Amino acid sequence: MEMTISLLLLTALLLFWLNSLSALEAAHKYGKKVCNEINVQFLDDTVASTSISLARDPRGRRVLRRTYRFEFSETGNNRREGKLIMLGDNVESMSMEPYQIEDKSAFIEG
Repeated sequence: MEMTISLLLLTALLLFWLNSLSALEAAHKYGKKVCNEINVQFLDDTVASTSISLARDPRGRRVLRRTYRFEFSETGNNRREGKLIMLGDNVESMSMEPYQIEDKSAFIEG
């Protein structure tokens, strides 16, 4: 009996770990994609988990809500923070510190 409980606990921990790696990879991909789309640098090529909690998805199921932070730069001379919230395997929201948008039209001769 004790062996069965230990095995179940170990299996649950392994599944949680694998699910966490999958969510981390999805957050990394999404953060990097958004940074590329808005022409800012995704710094350190990483996201860091800051919190985890239980929440309900749109279908009413209990899933894990994970919050990740990452850093980006519009100039390469500074660091700004972004936050990404995953609800289960899906992106729930993303926010980024305000940053300066460079006007590239000022550099075009014509």
